[in-house]
Amino acid sequence: MSESEILEQLQSLRTREVEEIMVLKEDFLAFRSVLVKQDDFKQFRGIAKQGGNILFQYLDTPRS
Repeated sequence: MSESEILEQLQSLRTREVEEIMVLKEDFLAFRSVLVKQDDFKQFRGIAKQGGNILFQYLDTPRS
C-alpha cells in the first residue's frame, strides 16, 4: 500500500465518504507510519479484528 493510497483512504474517512476502512495485517505498519503524522491523528480509531486486520473509523471528537 503506497503513501498516496493511504492518504486517499484517510481523506475518505474524514469526509465521511466511507464510514470505515479495513487495513490488512501486512499493510498496518505502512498505514500507521502515515496515520501518526496526521494533525487529526487522535480522531482515528483502530479496532483490532481476528487475524490481525484493523478496522479504522473517524470520530467526531478526539480520543483522549
